[in-house]
Amino acid sequence: MSHPIEQLEKIMMMLRDPKSGCPWDIKQTFDTIVPHTIEETYEVVDAIQKRDWGNLKEELGDLLFQVVFYSQLAKEQNLFDLSEVIDVVNEKLTRRHPHVFSEKKFNSDAEINAYWQEEKQREKSLAGKSSEGVLSSIPDSLPALMKAEKLQSRCAEYGFDWNTLDPVVGKVHEEIAEVLDEVKKTPVERDKLEMEIGDLLFAVVNLSRHLDTHPEVALSKANTKFTHRFEAVERLVAERGKRLEDYDLEQLDMFWDQVKSQEMNKG
Repeated sequence: MSHPIEQLEKIMMMLRDPKSGCPWDIKQTFDTIVPHTIEETYEVVDAIQKRDWGNLKEELGDLLFQVVFYSQLAKEQNLFDLSEVIDVVNEKLTRRHPHVFSEKKFNSDAEINAYWQEEKQREKSLAGKSSEGVLSSIPDSLPALMKAEKLQSRCAEYGFDWNTLDPVVGKVHEEIAEVLDEVKKTPVERDKLEMEIGDLLFAVVNLSRHLDTHPEVALSKANTKFTHRFEAVERLVAERGKRLEDYDLEQLDMFWDQVKSQEMNKG
């Protein structure tokens, strides 16, 4: 009996077979698969946040299939195959964790991080990328909140960061004031307002980072919480035989407060 990963590779090859494969799978390219990879990643995150472990198993399988798909495309173009992908990550993880896989010892997390950074720089040098800027390896395609955090964290590695919370909070207040200044102008310059709102979001991401909270995850949870609460408001309205449009904002806010109160009582 073949190993499950080998079976998955075989399934992938059959799907891509030019004569007997699936027409949809056959016509896919690296670029056309990317949106599906992003979607599958978010579905994994969603299953984790919902603690839906049965669904998580399925979603992780779908995400793994994305890796197998890319590897098959690469194999067809004589670039690399799945075994090479696995070899690369095995080697990198082993090399970057000598305190686990060898006799090397570190005395603190700071020493571990310093070694990690040295290894990454060495990898860049071997790849001929040592002359690139410190931010060059951060993908442009990352979600904006995630990229903001990556940019800030990378700069912090080189000392470009505040050491205390007060200036971080102060920057958030400063950016709020600048947004309001733009709003008060007549007429409002939309490009400048957009830039100021971007600066505010960037500052909030920095605050989140300093509080050791992942902004992408935090906002995702806020979205989920808002959705659940608004759906509860919709149910309260429906129970009265009404529609949302039948109530003004003040009345809807009363339903909202009722929902929040019920949540607190459950907690």
